[in-house]
Amino acid sequence: MRSWIRRLWVLPLVLLVAACASGPQINTDYDQKADFASFRTFAFMDPLGTDRAGYTTLLTERLKTLTRLQMEQRGYSFDPQSPDLLINFLAQSRQQTEYVPPPPMPWGPNYYGYRMGWYDPWVGYGFGPDIIQYTQGVLSIDLIDARKKQLVWEGVATSVIDNLEQATSEQALAPVVADIFARYPFLAGSGVVNKTPQ
Repeated sequence: MRSWIRRLWVLPLVLLVAACASGPQINTDYDQKADFASFRTFAFMDPLGTDRAGYTTLLTERLKTLTRLQMEQRGYSFDPQSPDLLINFLAQSRQQTEYVPPPPMPWGPNYYGYRMGWYDPWVGYGFGPDIIQYTQGVLSIDLIDARKKQLVWEGVATSVIDNLEQATSEQALAPVVADIFARYPFLAGSGVVNKTPQ
């Protein structure tokens, strides 16, 4: 009986974690003082935050391909010689632990009336906290004003990762990068907000 009630109590958090795994949470922000109308070209930072010492990773190459596609769809031109914007990537995974407090006992401490405070339940009778562990992945895409060396826009995707190798595949990254850039509010050479960032 106790184990059944415990599983029922933990179910909402399990469903929450599962929901996160189905799609990333996207957060974006931008510098409202930046002159986005002056940005028409872009290139990538060197080295990028997803590179390792001395070489480019497969993750970096995939992110560059996907991000370049998104930027060019918005009218930006790739120009490594004289870019208006520099793009950087940051990616990390970390173990997260959620503690679920024990459920309240609706029947009260004296559910069995015959106890009447004469004695306590046996050790371990109460519900202890449940612990759920999972891997959280965070991908950040930064746009930097190349001349001022200042961040002007950032998009961050946070999700639960079931398999790190699959999560960094091009098939898995493509919709995440697209979701991030769906919140990018500008077109090349335009200071007019195209979409409201969320």
